[in-house]
Amino acid sequence: MTSKKLKKIANEIRYLMIQSIRPLESHHIGCAFSIVDIVVFIYFKILKVYPKNPKNEKRDIFILSKGHAALAVYATLQKKGFFSKKYLLDYDQDGSILSEHINHQVAGVEVSTGSLGHGLPIGVGWAISFLRDDKKNKVYVLISDGELNEGSNWEAIMFAAHHRLHNLVVILDNNGFQGYSSTKNVINLFPLDKKFRDFGWNVYKIDGHNFLDMEKVFNTIKNNENKKPNFIIAKTVKGKGLPDFEGKFESHYKSIDQKNKETILKGFDMNL
Repeated sequence: MTSKKLKKIANEIRYLMIQSIRPLESHHIGCAFSIVDIVVFIYFKILKVYPKNPKNEKRDIFILSKGHAALAVYATLQKKGFFSKKYLLDYDQDGSILSEHINHQVAGVEVSTGSLGHGLPIGVGWAISFLRDDKKNKVYVLISDGELNEGSNWEAIMFAAHHRLHNLVVILDNNGFQGYSSTKNVINLFPLDKKFRDFGWNVYKIDGHNFLDMEKVFNTIKNNENKKPNFIIAKTVKGKGLPDFEGKFESHYKSIDQKNKETILKGFDMNL
């Protein structure tokens, strides 16, 4: 699939997300919009999944560890055919299982993640299980930069390198913000690339909104023979695609009212 086609799909998914947002109730909008391009690339270019048989044993595993960005994954799953658009539009409604934090009860979702730091350890468990059973399944985990403050992640990072989990790919949504401030103000973990290399990982840097960048890196990973886990630092813009949210800390919690929702939908360029 070409970059032009992927960009079109990402644009359509952003539109679906806006349609699904519950006015004055849905939050974590900026967090979800920053990962759309990454999720689209993984699901439409890389991941082996079976929408009509979500638990197929041959499937690859995708885990959204930053569970509060669930809307991006829900909309992508709908676009892939896991469930209907009508079902997606129940997002964040009373009684719906499409909650703001991702829910494993939704078709295509492997695990519920809410407390940060859980997704990567679970992914590591899946990866070592596949290797020991001599299976070809791959594991992809999307984490947040603020999430790397969690000790459970660093335990998993050391474990993955020690056991040479080369079937594991971790993508960092590096948008520079977390719940209370910028990541640099809370705990400045950079240079992350050096840390991960010192821990025994392959490390790559990409523009998280550039599909050509993503393709080059994933092709490199595919051809690697060094038996190391893989870490991708994807530089992103929080709220990407929504001008009033882009690059702003407040987009972590900011909601929109019905009038603004209608304005955004009306002005949305579906021809991008």
